[in-house]
Amino acid sequence: MLNALSRAQFHASEWLSSPGSSPINATVSEQQLRRAFDCRLPDTGAPADEVIDFIANNARDGLLGSSSGGFFAWVIGGILPSALAADWLVSAWDQNAALYTCSPASAIIEEVAGEWLKQLFDLPREASFAFTTGCQMAHMTALAAARHALLDAKGWNVEEDGLFGAPPIAIFTTDHHHGSVERALRYLGFGRKSIISIETDVSGGMDPAALTRALQAHPGPAIVVLNAADLNAGIFDDFNSLIPIAKSFGAWTHIDGAFGLFARASKSRMHLVDGIDQADSWVTDGHKWLNAPFDCGICFVRNSKAHRAAMTLEASYVTQNQSARDQINWNPEWSRRARGIPVYAALKELGREGVADLVDRCCEYCHAMVIGIGGLPGAEMIVEPGLNQGLVRFVRKGASDADNDVFTDHVIEAINATGKVFFSGTTWRGKTAMRISVVNWQTSDKDVKTAIQTVADILAGMRELSQCR
Repeated sequence: MLNALSRAQFHASEWLSSPGSSPINATVSEQQLRRAFDCRLPDTGAPADEVIDFIANNARDGLLGSSSGGFFAWVIGGILPSALAADWLVSAWDQNAALYTCSPASAIIEEVAGEWLKQLFDLPREASFAFTTGCQMAHMTALAAARHALLDAKGWNVEEDGLFGAPPIAIFTTDHHHGSVERALRYLGFGRKSIISIETDVSGGMDPAALTRALQAHPGPAIVVLNAADLNAGIFDDFNSLIPIAKSFGAWTHIDGAFGLFARASKSRMHLVDGIDQADSWVTDGHKWLNAPFDCGICFVRNSKAHRAAMTLEASYVTQNQSARDQINWNPEWSRRARGIPVYAALKELGREGVADLVDRCCEYCHAMVIGIGGLPGAEMIVEPGLNQGLVRFVRKGASDADNDVFTDHVIEAINATGKVFFSGTTWRGKTAMRISVVNWQTSDKDVKTAIQTVADILAGMRELSQCR
């Protein structure tokens, strides 16, 4: 085993030292990867260290450098040194972090990490929490609590009687909601028809008057899902206006704060989430702005009784602890990693001031990139960042919107092919754009300058090619 671990450490160290010297984009094709890995199941095994060498050597060129400071796609963070090392320990210890009795240390560390996060975000201290595989399962957990509370208020026990014949629950949100919210609702038995789209105002946030009209038109149990920074433009809903409206109709208010909840940790960005603490549930991702490893979503629920009722399980062979926290009472998984340990490590490494600094730096870098790229000939800024998300578009004089959609895709593809930086495309108000997302702790001034210069070079090269024709 030690030989295999040694080889893994060697390959991991080589990978982690590669940013800046290796391409950020994958450089092998699907066919090449299939030829390398898609072979006949062997009849006889191989030494563990040789297996690790085989996987690492053949996978390397098919990996994205998403831990690099030049990776600006899909709101994917890097990974802090302490969080990575702690995650290695989690795998080595191989604990089932479902019950205190299965792993006492895992339970206590996760309990403390959850309390630290409530302090960091200044959320109600009575709120319960859960560490899940990602934000989608965090949504599902929190919305399961909402389902329980709303139906219980109508005299319906959903855990006992299911949803057949239950009072219908309407979900109100805008078209800017993330797909993970919709999938979570589907998993909970809410069909797409239960989701009612609310108009947005000029800022792109949910319109308070439209929400009022919708709640009046659909009496009965309701959930209002609000955005703490939407995926494309980082738009925040007006919590101080919308949450009291929802409460006046008895609706449960749920906040999608996959990355935007971290604005709560920054003194200079805290105003964006003013009033968010009035909500009933909140979710975020540890593997975004906290730069913890993947497999880390987090939810918080004000009504801890509803949260526990929606998730808990009791069986004769499950030994529940009466004083320490049993994670199985708050999470959808039974067999689960001790994912609270890397979160604890990240928070201990950064501290409150370190998290605030990380948020502020990323926001400033994003703004500099959007302004810098948007000001280049052949580019235009679509959305100026209010947080860490911005949009630019690439255009040619006299071209139609449809042609510029295609042109924008081609420019993004050419930028990513350089291997120097990496962006993703998106659609914003019917037009293709390049999204600039910054959440990586390693992003620096140098990465920002490299990004702007790379885009400038690509656009200049395309102009020259066009003139030659």
